[in-house]
Amino acid sequence: MFRSGAFVAENISPIEEEQVQPNGVDLTLEAVLEPDEVGRIGRDGKTVADRTEIEPEGDDRVFHLEPGGYVVRYTETVAIPEEHVGFILPRSSLMRNGTTLETAVWDAGYEGKGEGLLQVTHPIEIEQGARFGQIVLADAAHEDLYDGSYQGERLE
Repeated sequence: MFRSGAFVAENISPIEEEQVQPNGVDLTLEAVLEPDEVGRIGRDGKTVADRTEIEPEGDDRVFHLEPGGYVVRYTETVAIPEEHVGFILPRSSLMRNGTTLETAVWDAGYEGKGEGLLQVTHPIEIEQGARFGQIVLADAAHEDLYDGSYQGERLE
């Protein structure tokens, strides 16, 4: 069963009231990065490619993105509670503009400021701080809590 937006909001910070939706919480765009080199996923580990951060332009801090794949960072810190699993989905306005957001499963126990993959099929402008994804939480059984290499990422 998926949890209410009010429940999800208890596990996300910082948030504004308008980010809380009936079934989840909208996440905002902090940064856009472009991979610079080859990454590697092997049987015995991984290498994440170096990435260059794209600077937003103008006083309104807008990212002007051409078709391609970009790594995006969320502004909010996410904490997936025990007995839950998290999923991040694109907001419909993103898809209606020819862009989508891909993410992985967010395991129980994860805490950090995560990343996703923004797939742009048609040029788009996205303002830094704009709501572009929505996190939902579902009840889930598990044996252990997340304790992988991304635990605590970008927490100050």
